[in-house]
Amino acid sequence: MQLVNVRVDSRLIHGQVARVWTGQLGAERLMVVGDKVSKDDLEKTALKLARPTQAALSILPPDRASNNIVQGRYADQKIFIITREPEALVKMVDAGVPIKEVNVGNLPSGEGRLQLFKSVGVNDEEIKAFKELDARGVKLYHQMVPNDPREDFMSELNKRMEK
Repeated sequence: MQLVNVRVDSRLIHGQVARVWTGQLGAERLMVVGDKVSKDDLEKTALKLARPTQAALSILPPDRASNNIVQGRYADQKIFIITREPEALVKMVDAGVPIKEVNVGNLPSGEGRLQLFKSVGVNDEEIKAFKELDARGVKLYHQMVPNDPREDFMSELNKRMEK
């Protein structure tokens, strides 16, 4: 099993993920991870329709996704993990999933959210999860599409929190 990308994106599977990221990475399986999405039949149907044809799709809660990865269920596949819940990634790291880097691609802006990048706003729960990932040695960066430069996520978060 090779984790080709781990991305936090509130939109989950959309044009950039389905066409640009999946193709560029050679991903063979999109793994959408989250407690809420894994229980929402309507959203699961929409994700199945959005799935690029060249990739398999799993929609799982963090514990089941972690168990499948740790048990080697996808041993011969290139996996692209996508979640809108950074807390899910903390659970996965704690369960032994070898996540080394996380691409924070898109989280909504709005009231009660700290704006970090044009397309990334974070709330207190997400900030806590990102700090926990950082403390576990996971490198966090922001990159919208593969051709964009990577921007240091934690550096920007720490700078914005000082203000």
